[in-house]
Formats: sequence, C-alpha cells, structure tokens
Amino acid sequence: MYLTIRHDTSYRYEATVHYSIQQLRLTPSSGASQVVRRWSIDAPGKLDATFDAYGNVLHTLVINKPHGEIRLHVAGEVDTIPLIDGQLPDAVGPIPLEHFTCSTRLTEADAAIRELAQSVPSLASSSNLIELSEQILQRVKYNPGITEVTSTAAQALALGNGVCQDHAHLMLACCRARGIPARYVSGYIEPGDVEHGASHAWVDVWLDGRGWISVDVTHAAFASEIYCRLAVARDYEAAAPVRGRRIGGLEEQLKVSVTVSGQQPQ
Repeated sequence: MYLTIRHDTSYRYEATVHYSIQQLRLTPSSGASQVVRRWSIDAPGKLDATFDAYGNVLHTLVINKPHGEIRLHVAGEVDTIPLIDGQLPDAVGPIPLEHFTCSTRLTEADAAIRELAQSVPSLASSSNLIELSEQILQRVKYNPGITEVTSTAAQALALGNGVCQDHAHLMLACCRARGIPARYVSGYIEPGDVEHGASHAWVDVWLDGRGWISVDVTHAAFASEIYCRLAVARDYEAAAPVRGRRIGGLEEQLKVSVTVSGQQPQ
C-alpha cells in the first residue's frame, strides 16, 4: 500500500523558554516490510541525525535562544507490503532477543498481569496472540484521557481503561511474564473506518520457528500493510516520537495533528 503521512506538532509555552532539547524518532526506515519514498522534518533549528541503540533514526534538536513555541512538521510517503498473519520478513535484529524478555518500569508484571498472561493456555502461535489481545481488550477498554504516557501496564489494568500505548504495554508485560520476547512499536496507521487515530502503537512478539509477529492489540488484529513503522524499543519511553527537556516556559500547550491516507498500488 502507498501511504501518505502528515504529522504536525506544536508546543506553546506560557513563559519564555531559554533552552530546550528534543529527541525525535519521527523518521521511518526502509526495510523488508516498507520502503520510504520520501520523508522530511521541518524544525526551528538544525537537526543532528544518528541511530539509537535499537537502530531507530534519531534526530536531536537543540534551541539555545529564547523562544515561546516549537513547531514540527513531518511529511512523507511510504510503500508497505502485506504481511501474512503479521509475520515480519525481518531477522532478529541488532538487539539480542533476551533483551526483550526483560521487564521495564512501564511493563513490570504484578499478580493481576501474571493472571492475565495465563488466560491463554499457549502463546506458541499467531492465533494465540490475537486471543491474548482479545483478553486484554475485555479487561482494558479503549478510553482516552484516563491514563498518562507515564502510566504503567499494571495501572492501566487496574483502571480498566487505556489507549493503544497501554494495550501494547500490557501485551509486552504478559509475554515477558511468560519468557517470550516482545517489543514496542510506534508508528502510524491508515485508519479508514477503524477508530483510534492515525498515530499508533502496537507490538512485535517473537515466536520460535516463525520470527517476529506484528500484532495491533488495540484492534486484536495483525499489523500489516496499513501500518508504517517508526521505531521499536522495550517500551514507550525508549520509542517515543518526541521526548525533550527545557529550561523555563512554565505551562505548556501541546497540539498534535496526524493524517494518514492510503492507496492500493495500481
């Protein structure tokens, strides 16, 4: 599928900001499941490009003069390929699988998560992963505005409400509780008639003999050609599209607009 993506982010501050630094994981990479045709980031300053430990494209923006707002404009075009039962054609990757079995602050399993992880007898097949996704959705309804980006999987489960990030963290926590490698994926989805927006989060789960299986927990479906991958990591904190720090500014107003449209190849 041919995806056209536009992502606008603006920060406005109550008072003058004297210094800010932002790390941007807003650039997809070409790989076995997608090819980037064109991509650009417009920012109010020089972007220093590198790769992080997971192989994600990482840009750093430093503004060391007084400013009252920051605007980021991202636009691009990506060709994606269909995946059969979510199976990625990629190999293990640069990070050992064992790294993705380790819990993080956001994905640590408590007793309730361990019980949820055992609600599916086996996690040896792709269909088992969809079944676990359905169990997660029964326990945590999609309801924005209840959790925060700092909320843990355990907190979302206790609240019974969350968003795609929380669903992804719960899947990660359940898989890792059973010793199965799983990684967080940030990116975009061509929404069509599907709810829950164009900026999205899902997971890859490693199954022996199959490789990485890409699963959108929020929709209990395999991630396929309507998805554009931006970054992977152990959780949101290491894959967040934008993270930063600043000196000054007081209160912040954030506005985000994301549009994704798709066309089937001719």
